[in-house]
Amino acid sequence: MTHSGGASLVVWGLRLRLPEAGTQVSSLVGELGPAYASCWPLLVGCGEQRPSLTLLFQGENVFFLVTNFLVTPGQVQGRCPEHPSIPLANCWADQDCPEGETGTHSHGIKTGQCVVFNATHRTCEIRGWCPVESGAAPVKPLLLQAENFTLFIKNTVTFSKFNFSKSNALDTQDPTYFKLCRYDPRSSPACPVFRIGDLVAAAGGVFEDLALLGGAVGVHVRWDCDLDSRGADCQPQYSFQLQERSYNFRTATHWWESSGVEARSLLKLYGIRFDILVTGRAGKFGLIPTLISLGTGAAWLGVITFLCDLLLLYVDGEAHFYWRTKYEEVRWARGAWAPPVRGFGPSPDLLPSPIGKGSKEDHPARADRAGTHTPARGRPGALEGAQRLC
Repeated sequence: MTHSGGASLVVWGLRLRLPEAGTQVSSLVGELGPAYASCWPLLVGCGEQRPSLTLLFQGENVFFLVTNFLVTPGQVQGRCPEHPSIPLANCWADQDCPEGETGTHSHGIKTGQCVVFNATHRTCEIRGWCPVESGAAPVKPLLLQAENFTLFIKNTVTFSKFNFSKSNALDTQDPTYFKLCRYDPRSSPACPVFRIGDLVAAAGGVFEDLALLGGAVGVHVRWDCDLDSRGADCQPQYSFQLQERSYNFRTATHWWESSGVEARSLLKLYGIRFDILVTGRAGKFGLIPTLISLGTGAAWLGVITFLCDLLLLYVDGEAHFYWRTKYEEVRWARGAWAPPVRGFGPSPDLLPSPIGKGSKEDHPARADRAGTHTPARGRPGALEGAQRLC
């Protein structure tokens, strides 16, 4: 019986309720250092918006931790030269820039003009958000301190068929336990608090590389419970997998200038995406299912035996050998008396009559003085038979 599904993600007291199912997951990222305080003013001009981009939710049980970024500040709608890195953006004359044309990676619509981009490049002019994004790649991670952040994953699994539920968080009276413990598969397997750097290393990645260009890490919480021991043998097992070595996306913050012009800051965010997957299986002894399984197995055993006999007796090339091994053919000796057996062998009343006096043939049976029946040699005829025993 497997349950996986709904979740609740908790970040800085903000609780997002998602559809509930057999499992419930809560995650809390802590120990946010001063690095974010110095970086966020470059990203967003509004202080109250900073937490919205530090940890982003991207679906059910999926969140994104920002570790690096590129910003194109102060963009407004207008006309400007396209970036030289865009395919078909470079030009020598206006004829190289068909008006109204746009490409898959273009930042806007071509105006039909070939303009100067810098001292070495001429590019087609576009109409869109200006100035265009530079297209540069980051050379070093800006938020290496995120390696020491901690991720608290609280998961409750429920097996409704057995009316059983359990949480991965240890039931303790120590208020400092979750603040001090860190997950370790050997020394502390029950602690649900994970250091981000250790989690990435367990997945097979290098935090510095993922912090530079981003990546995706899968966290699998697997429950395999034996409920015959009243839940004592029901503990979660954690496994980690590196899913992607590069991950980024773009977002923007918009505002209105005092002149009434809409402006924005374009953000290209790099970071680590965490996908939390919870699966569970539980088993418990049941008399009725056990009896049904035994009966089904016995029935199949009989069918298989019958089929094997058919194959060996009638299909196999060595069928004659199997016939001699499986069956024993019994023949009565000539002139011997066959004891009456129910359903087999001759009956004394059906013994053949004598052919004649002085004949070379044997005489019928006679009664001796004691009154016993003395068999005489006679022809077996149709009474000669064989009994096959399995």
